[in-house]
Amino acid sequence: MRKLFDIAVMVDKPVLVGQNARNGRRQLIPILSGEMTGTDMEGNALKGTVLPGGIDSQVIRPDGTCELSARYAVKLDDGRSFYIENNGLRTVPAEYAPEVLAGRIVDPSLYYFATVPSFEVYDDSLIWLEKHVFFCKAIRNPDSVILQYYIVD
Repeated sequence: MRKLFDIAVMVDKPVLVGQNARNGRRQLIPILSGEMTGTDMEGNALKGTVLPGGIDSQVIRPDGTCELSARYAVKLDDGRSFYIENNGLRTVPAEYAPEVLAGRIVDPSLYYFATVPSFEVYDDSLIWLEKHVFFCKAIRNPDSVILQYYIVD
């Protein structure tokens, strides 16, 4: 695996859909904007902007495990664009489950947060995104998520 690029996503406050003891807390987090920096497979610079309108759909289970599915788009500075579907897990030690179930953000050093992204591209020069497997390590901050994209080669 090798790291290719980072995406820093700015998010709004979660919209609570519902919460109960059986399912946990279902919330939708609007993706507002963001920045992408890094390289492609050949080491060429990639820079772009996360488009507004994305969403991170989450369910935080009673044990504090967050199952998430984020969908958003990136427009590169040169005009090319692609769509990302990013599914993953965020877990915390049991003693922090009540905090995340209450909608609070805990220190990123306390949890495991990883995703498996897939891409949909709108320029043939980006087809490599669709033809490879990626892994993403993530860090949740109060108003952003930092995503570190690694290609499995």
